Amino acid sequence: MSSGTAVSVSRPSDKRPGSPLSFFEFWPGWLFYTPVVIHWLLLGLRYGDFSLPTAANPRISTGGLCGESKLSILDQVRPEGRAFFAQACGFKAVADGAEDAEQAMARRGLHYPVVAKPDIGCNGTGVRLIQNRTDLTRYLSEFPPGEMIVLQRYIEAPNEAGIFYVRHPEEARGRITSLTIKQPPVVIGDGRSSLRQLILTDRRARLVPHLYLHRLEDRLDTVPPQGEPVRLVFVGNHCKGSIFQDGRDLITPALTEAIEYLARAIPEFYFGRIDVRFDSVAALRQGQDFSVIEVNGSGSEATHIWDPRTKLLDAWRTQFFHYGAAFRIGSANRRRGFPSSGVRAMYRDWMNQRRLMAMYPLND
Repeated sequence: MSSGTAVSVSRPSDKRPGSPLSFFEFWPGWLFYTPVVIHWLLLGLRYGDFSLPTAANPRISTGGLCGESKLSILDQVRPEGRAFFAQACGFKAVADGAEDAEQAMARRGLHYPVVAKPDIGCNGTGVRLIQNRTDLTRYLSEFPPGEMIVLQRYIEAPNEAGIFYVRHPEEARGRITSLTIKQPPVVIGDGRSSLRQLILTDRRARLVPHLYLHRLEDRLDTVPPQGEPVRLVFVGNHCKGSIFQDGRDLITPALTEAIEYLARAIPEFYFGRIDVRFDSVAALRQGQDFSVIEVNGSGSEATHIWDPRTKLLDAWRTQFFHYGAAFRIGSANRRRGFPSSGVRAMYRDWMNQRRLMAMYPLND
């Protein structure tokens, strides 16, 4: 595995026929996740602990199920793995704290542009690309005071992927159980149509306009020049409008070896999704030229289920498998002396995360 970069051709955009959305892709959460919750409750009864997945990654708060600190995970990375993680710093939000934030950046060797994100959060909420001090000042003015912000080096590699890793504590090696290519939705200007019109006539975006129109409100009446691509969302998150493509065909022994190396660089990490930015599919298959931008624990999903080709039953089977694995790993770690958080603490952290997410700025 290399920590360098190489310019190469990225995987082409998906041009497959058929619906650009699966019929369940944007169902209300309660509808899609009801069978998953029932499965979770049955597993809790079987193992005698509804919070057992919080022991799946014992060195991460709640195992990464909810309310965990992104900085605390990055700070745990052993020296041999740090070169492959995008460098980051953290500081508490203060409305007039841009200069202090820049000093914190300088101490970590960071410079604009950087990605700003909440230390506690999920689903891309509050994530923005910060190009300069003006952007940073605006972000700080909108962020809840006193809460921790992460500023992370912006990885300019053109592609993003979510790679799910699972290893039972008694196994010598883990495996990649899911790989998702994340693509930003893009419309192309024709020199005549407004951005609003381009969104409302795009094959996919017109089906979920609420994901884009509110956030792009101040640009909707502009007319992009002929041939100019306009990226509709920055953050690589499905519920924020990014396009997810099943990339399990890209899993190779070389990539598995690279992810195993990185997972072992995080103490007692057994279950979760490692999000990376990478230069080319060819390099990714070789386990080279990618940078880790985030590590998600037992609350993360195998996001290939949001590929429009995925069938509903297959999506549910994938959820059942992964959360079943989280319970099995948590049970093994409990036998090793690592307790779960307990339902009360799990609920408290979940509610705190929800409270914070309601206050975060709008994402890019």
